[in-house]
Amino acid sequence: MTPFLELTDLDIAYPPRKVIREVSFTMHGAGIGCLLGPSGCGKTTLLRAIAGFEPVQQGSIRLEGAELSRPGWTLPPERRHIGLMFQDLALFPHLTVTDNIAFGLRDWKASERRARVAELLRLVGLTDFARRYPHQLSGGQQQRVALARALAPRPRLLLLDEPFSSLDVTLREDLAREVRQILLREGTRGLLVSHDQFEAFTFADEIGVLDSGRLRQWDTAYNLYH
Repeated sequence: MTPFLELTDLDIAYPPRKVIREVSFTMHGAGIGCLLGPSGCGKTTLLRAIAGFEPVQQGSIRLEGAELSRPGWTLPPERRHIGLMFQDLALFPHLTVTDNIAFGLRDWKASERRARVAELLRLVGLTDFARRYPHQLSGGQQQRVALARALAPRPRLLLLDEPFSSLDVTLREDLAREVRQILLREGTRGLLVSHDQFEAFTFADEIGVLDSGRLRQWDTAYNLYH
């Protein structure tokens, strides 16, 4: 069976410093993954490389068997069919909820775009907020808009760069569970970056422990916990 996401012997450097060293892991099946580690361990750099924003100096990245990165060659981000949910959400303040979600669908037919936005509004529970602007929403509602926008083009993989870190602990845990269920219902694979151990075990089926640019362990959440 072809692995869903496969990183092999990966090195990433900001010369002269190497920030990712010989990282290898494989995501199989239909689960959700997490890269867990402290600030400065290289987890966001690794996420950016998977998205196509960082070149690799050694190794390769493959998605469903197709090569995305190798030394000297990087498939452009827009051709990877990978979504990215940022830590700061990056919602457009001058656009409504509907227009924020539809932003990445400008090449779709108008009828298909409207149908997709309506579907996502239902999925994230924001149908009644479609005409509001980001400043009129709570932090949790803004998170849901950002998630819907990232899911709108139907990416093969959604990368989440500590999207819950600005929320209080209780809301962060609740939203992590909710986002997990939304991804499963949508049938989208996800890879989360987090420094929060509880968040990682709440959200992910597979977890990689990253420290000082090295992957110390990659296993199921169950095996890591026990």
